Amino acid sequence: MNTAVIYARVSSTNDRQNTQRQIEDLTRFANSNDYNIIGTYEEHISGATKNENRTVLMECLDFCVSQNANFLLLSELSRLGRSTLQVLKSLEMLHEAGVSVYIQNLGIYTLQPNGEPNPIASIMVTVLAEMANIERSNIVYRLNSGRDSYIANGGKLGHKKGSVKSTEQKKEEYKEVISLLKRGYSVRNTAKLCFTNPLPLGKVNTFPLHSLNRGFQALALVQYRE
Repeated sequence: MNTAVIYARVSSTNDRQNTQRQIEDLTRFANSNDYNIIGTYEEHISGATKNENRTVLMECLDFCVSQNANFLLLSELSRLGRSTLQVLKSLEMLHEAGVSVYIQNLGIYTLQPNGEPNPIASIMVTVLAEMANIERSNIVYRLNSGRDSYIANGGKLGHKKGSVKSTEQKKEEYKEVISLLKRGYSVRNTAKLCFTNPLPLGKVNTFPLHSLNRGFQALALVQYRE
C-alpha cells in the first residue's frame, strides 16, 4: 500500500477550522486512493515566512524523506513555499527521495508513476509559484507607494498630535473610576459599574482584564496606588 503524508497550513492562528477542512479533504482523497496516511502536519503561520523558519513544514519534509513516503498531499501549491525558488527547492528535495507531491486544487502529481517528473506539473508549478511571488511583490510595492505618497503630501506616521491624552485628561475622564478604586472597589466591580456598554454582551462576570479600556487599565494600575 502506498503511503502518504498530509501538510496543511493557514496564515492566521484563528483559522483552525480552515486547517481542519484541508486535512479532512486530503484524508478523504487518500482514503479513496487506498493511501496509508503515516503523518499529518498542520501549521498556523504566514505564507510570507521563509521555509527555514517554518518549523512544521521542515519537519514534514524531513519526515517524508526519512520514512520513504510515496506522496505528500497539499491543498494548494502555496503551502510549499513563499517564493518560486523555495517551492522548487522543496520539490527537488522530495523528488530526489522519490516523493511525489499531490496538489489538490490543481489535481496533479509532480511525479509520474515511473518516478519521472511530470512535465505538465513542472510547468504549472513554476508559473503559478512565480505568479504568487509577483503578487506578493506587488502588494508590498503598493503599500510602500501609498506610505511614501502620504508622507510626500505632508502626512506623518504614528499618533496624531493631541491623540494621546495627558494624565490630567485621563484623570478627568475617569474620575468616577478613580473614586471607586480609592474607595476599595475591585477592578472587576468598578468595571461593572463604569463600563457596562464596552464589555462583552452577557459576559460582565467573565471578561478578561485586558478587554478594559486602555485608559481604565492605566488608572487601575497607577492611580489606584496613589
